Amino acid sequence: MNTTTHRLAPLFHFFDAAATPVAQVVTRIAFGQAFALTGWGKLNNLDKITSYFESLGIPFASLQAPMIGAFELVGGILLILGLGTRFAAMVLLSTMVVALLTAHGSDIAAAFRLDKGFDEVAPVPYLVAMLWLLAKGPGRISGDALLAKQQAR
Repeated sequence: MNTTTHRLAPLFHFFDAAATPVAQVVTRIAFGQAFALTGWGKLNNLDKITSYFESLGIPFASLQAPMIGAFELVGGILLILGLGTRFAAMVLLSTMVVALLTAHGSDIAAAFRLDKGFDEVAPVPYLVAMLWLLAKGPGRISGDALLAKQQAR
């Protein structure tokens, strides 16, 4: 480790300890709200979403459309509350992988060719955020942490 990095290490550790809990809450609320709203939208437009899923070649679209809408709505609410965060993040991450493979396949291919940025591929930021929450968890300011404290008593 070079001298400058070594000298700044305590600052980086302090920033990590101070910023990570805030980042976890902000990520959960921002992406949770986005998922809840898109899930709600899907559930309130099932005919249109089912037709869209059929056009993408998704099997059993009439079952998948409400299921994905429910996953997004309930998963988003769970993220906001910080309850079952890792499970919700895993489910939502899997829906983003499917979205990349179906609706956004050509977009992701263009990003790998550097024809567009990964940030321009709609599911990518959601996938990255869910991966981060899956790895880091809900944080100290969450329903999961509150339940863990109560169980510890």
